[in-house]
Amino acid sequence: MKTTQRLTEAYETAHRVSFNDRSKFIIFSDVHRGDNSLSDEFAHNQNIYYHALNYYFDNGYTYIEAGDGDELWEHEKFKYIIRAYGDIYTLISEFYRQNRLYMLYGNHNMELKFEEYVEQNLHQFYDIYEDTFDILFPGLRVHEALVLEHEDTQKEILVVHGHQGDFLNDQFWPVTKFLNRHLWHYFHVIGFKNPSSPSKNMHKCHKIERNYSKWIKENKKMLIAGHTHRPKFVSNTGESYFNTGACVFPLGITGLEISDGNIALVKWHIRPDSTGALTVYRDVLKGPAHLSQFMY
Repeated sequence: MKTTQRLTEAYETAHRVSFNDRSKFIIFSDVHRGDNSLSDEFAHNQNIYYHALNYYFDNGYTYIEAGDGDELWEHEKFKYIIRAYGDIYTLISEFYRQNRLYMLYGNHNMELKFEEYVEQNLHQFYDIYEDTFDILFPGLRVHEALVLEHEDTQKEILVVHGHQGDFLNDQFWPVTKFLNRHLWHYFHVIGFKNPSSPSKNMHKCHKIERNYSKWIKENKKMLIAGHTHRPKFVSNTGESYFNTGACVFPLGITGLEISDGNIALVKWHIRPDSTGALTVYRDVLKGPAHLSQFMY
């Protein structure tokens, strides 16, 4: 099935969110929270991510997690992921309690499209220290897509993970997940690259991005995605395509901020300050630019 067709299906069934120039969103994708083991690519960025989420919580942002927040291909039991990052899930649940959380599923956490799975694993979790079940995300609905409707410009922004139409990661995902869990999970620890991943294959990444641009031209909508792990602020040919990047880079995490009607690509990373102490910094990589400036 073509990417453009799948994106259109996602757009037509998307959860719609109206916003204005007073609204604030932070969009992260491809967090890939694992079990904090040797193969967990998120582990080295967990403190940066936690600090960034605290900043956005304190400053009134709504958190949009655009898929692949949890690494459910490599780790069969969700309880081990929550056990590894209980403090992070507790913080995310604070966004949820204040109605400031939207969660999408991607190919690596496709199980979240099933309401029964979400109810069993995310509505509550077992606290091994207190020997009790604690409330986490009661009643959570995980979506395939969001459409952000800007009241001031009437522009629509489709937010998806971006795996739609990527055959190995969409229609064929159960088989790809099996191979990832029982083969590439071990191979990538020693340096082998997974051929199904666009983040490890630039030819595949460029092909996917061309399909994104085609959909934007045909439908005259702005598009925000993740999946490729390649941060993007408007495509090379001028279409209004933005990519969050990922939270598994060796030197930090990237995301997209929307506030005051502007959109910006930001990076959070650690570097030494003037005294040599390691400090988490936020840098603006591209933007901010007002939504009215873009093509659609």
